[in-house]
Amino acid sequence: MRDDTFPNASVWTTIDMARSAATPPAASAADGAPATAGAAGKPERSGRLSAEDWAQAALDLIAEQGVAAVAVEPLARRLGVTKGSFYWHFPSREALLQAALERWENVEQEAVFGTLERVPDPRERLRALFQMVAHEYQSHVIYSALLKALDHPAVQPVIDRVSKRRLDYLAASFRQAGLPREEALHRARLTYAAYVGFLQLNLQLHQARMPQEEFEAYVEHLAKTLVPA
Repeated sequence: MRDDTFPNASVWTTIDMARSAATPPAASAADGAPATAGAAGKPERSGRLSAEDWAQAALDLIAEQGVAAVAVEPLARRLGVTKGSFYWHFPSREALLQAALERWENVEQEAVFGTLERVPDPRERLRALFQMVAHEYQSHVIYSALLKALDHPAVQPVIDRVSKRRLDYLAASFRQAGLPREEALHRARLTYAAYVGFLQLNLQLHQARMPQEEFEAYVEHLAKTLVPA
């Protein structure tokens, strides 16, 4: 990629995506139909679940309890369906986890870059990126959960790809903002280190979320420090 071209739209991944669900006139339990009314603790839901519904539910569970918590039965209870719905779409738990990670990796680029591409000034685009990323709380939670599961064979390659794309995007953005090639790369690494370090600090120290006013001031300070004047 040339440094002076607009960065590739593959970066800063996972926001909640609108769930698409097919709605055929009739569906069996194997197709993801609701559990019967006599099944205790399972809420009724209409329509048939898609593979995307299962993948998003897995991401929600990763955000709440980590990668190890992803399992078929608790997800089926959460979604209010039988396990037959799961096996209609996926052969195994590992296949679901892979689909969830791919969703996490791919979805945000569409939403984030659909917005950022409309910002013509590279400095304003960087500031918009800082604000957008800072306020995607679930994205941070999922990323932190994945950092704790780097020994999982499905997680490490995804983190590697995402990190490389983020760094490439930042380096190209800083280059567009007028920094020389080497300085743009250094600034990209510093920016990404600040992001990951902030998450790790909260993760390791078990800190609660900052008060909103304090957090907004921190993000503003970060942008003023890192975005070229």
